[in-house]
Amino acid sequence: MPDAADDPSDDPADGRAATADLEAVLASLAYLLTRSQEHERRIAKAGITAARSDVYLLRALTEADGPSRVGDLADRLMVKPSHVTRQIDRLESQHLVARTPDALDRRARRVALTADGRSLLERFKQANITGLTDALDGVPAPDVAATVGVLGHLIERYVQRVRGSLLADGDDGPPPAPEARPALRAAVEP
Repeated sequence: MPDAADDPSDDPADGRAATADLEAVLASLAYLLTRSQEHERRIAKAGITAARSDVYLLRALTEADGPSRVGDLADRLMVKPSHVTRQIDRLESQHLVARTPDALDRRARRVALTADGRSLLERFKQANITGLTDALDGVPAPDVAATVGVLGHLIERYVQRVRGSLLADGDDGPPPAPEARPALRAAVEP
């Protein structure tokens, strides 16, 4: 029986090659998923009109525990609060979000999805799921589940690195969560 030290899967060159392959696949996937024409096709299929950035903001609102402050949404989306404010103005005019007073700070407002906003987002998600279901036809469910796990981990690490980079560049973005700092150091140290 071969020794674990002789396992070819532990070869750093193999790891770099696999990572390079992953980068190429992710770049292609990002391109396909973020193409303006594809977004327009999906929203038309869902019977809605919304910009890509608006959809991300609506998703961020669904992930929050109740109404959110503009600053918290900007932190989550890793953008400037002024950008989120403009989006909220646009979405509010479409009755997709509503602002309410903040019980803890009378100067602040909280933002929440309206029933129309939840409906729009659900139709968009269903259109995406239909497209993914077609694209994944014949791919075994365990492979899909493993992909979800790996990509979830990758996203978590990237978010930590981006937030760490914002701080290193002097940006006023949010610091990584305290429990994320050791993982962040491990991700950026050679």
